[in-house]
Amino acid sequence: MLDKLDKEFAFGREALDVRAYRQELLSSNIANADTPGYKARDVDFSSALAGALKKTGATADPTASGTAQLQMAQPVTVSAGAGLATTSAGHMSGNATLTASGGSTDDYGRLAYRIPGQPALDGNTVDMDSERVQFADNALHFEAGMTVLSGQIKTMLSAITSN
Repeated sequence: MLDKLDKEFAFGREALDVRAYRQELLSSNIANADTPGYKARDVDFSSALAGALKKTGATADPTASGTAQLQMAQPVTVSAGAGLATTSAGHMSGNATLTASGGSTDDYGRLAYRIPGQPALDGNTVDMDSERVQFADNALHFEAGMTVLSGQIKTMLSAITSN
């Protein structure tokens, strides 16, 4: 049963995973806008999604029948990991680590460095105007993907609970 549900939501899940990964990259670029020598990074969404789907054997068409299922996304888990050094008796030990959900970011293709429109003297290639536009665009697409996925879930729940 779960494999059929996973198959139904696989495309949307992978798309949201790639969008979330891209949002992390864009926010990292914005955070390092004043760091000398920092090179702005990004990932091409369409090729990253195609690569993630291809690696797992699925197709990019969410409506195609007979698509291969993607591996189940792992839930966020807290596990014992590397401890943090404490320098004072009041510090917490910090043994827990948070493992992100979804697939490995290795599935999302190679990171690309952005070619700056106007290079800075300090070697930084972050163009804040471009980054803000990309960030807003990616956030909008992420929200649209969430809306579609929520609609699919509501439809499933309606079908399950109808008499």
